[in-house]
Amino acid sequence: MLILETGPVTDRLRVREIDDDEGQRLVRIIRRGTGSVVTWRRAQMVLLSAQGMDVPAIAKVAFTSEDRARDVIRNFNADGFSSLYPKCKGGRPPKFTLAHRREIKKIAKAKPAEYDLPFSTWSLAKLADFLVAEGVVDDISHEGLRILLREEGVTFQRLKTWKTSTDPQYAAKKARIEYLYAIADRETVRQDGDPEVIFCVDEFGPLNLQPHPGRQWAAVSGKGKEPGRPPRPRMRATYTRTQGMRHLFAAYELGEDKLFGHVKPSIRPNPAPRMPNASPC
Repeated sequence: MLILETGPVTDRLRVREIDDDEGQRLVRIIRRGTGSVVTWRRAQMVLLSAQGMDVPAIAKVAFTSEDRARDVIRNFNADGFSSLYPKCKGGRPPKFTLAHRREIKKIAKAKPAEYDLPFSTWSLAKLADFLVAEGVVDDISHEGLRILLREEGVTFQRLKTWKTSTDPQYAAKKARIEYLYAIADRETVRQDGDPEVIFCVDEFGPLNLQPHPGRQWAAVSGKGKEPGRPPRPRMRATYTRTQGMRHLFAAYELGEDKLFGHVKPSIRPNPAPRMPNASPC
């Protein structure tokens, strides 16, 4: 009879003893549901091992291999919670030099019309295609372009419009008005040929339509409207001036800081025909 001698049987691999605070921290990582999936899965395997589950059962629950589960437990025993967080990334990001960044920022802040393009605003897709077509970069993703622009202090903002004159003599007239204002404010000495008295004329009104919205109790409308119910009453706007109008002619003297004004008496205009009732809701 042959008897084989074997060495001592090794103990089953388990996570080291953890205290209550570490157990609560593992539970918070698992229940949070946010962050890295790798961290969540590693914390799950460590917690299952702390609860007494063996490695083959942990591998089945975590849908991984037994070798992977053993590596996670050993790493946690050696490095603690720092081993739960992945140190690898999804690949090396492309490196753009300072010249690349400056050129991308310059093009992004410019208008597409400056490059003879038939649209008014850059999108990430259009900007990325243009950068590749012009040879600024070999390749760049939309998300990488957005991150680069954000790092360079460039964000997508709502474009505001403004009004400007199309008069070819606008600049000369504006300079003349600013010069006259400077004379009136006594910031500039009046020269020969400059006017002694300066008038600034402006006009406001009359206001034609004056709506007066308000609140009231009324029956419901729309889908819950009663069949045959007449339209609910509405408050009319003042299309006419039944009490007449007044005109104020005023002048402000900058040098003396005085306001002079004259109110023209009320003039009762001819009443205009009343507007028909508004359409029902």
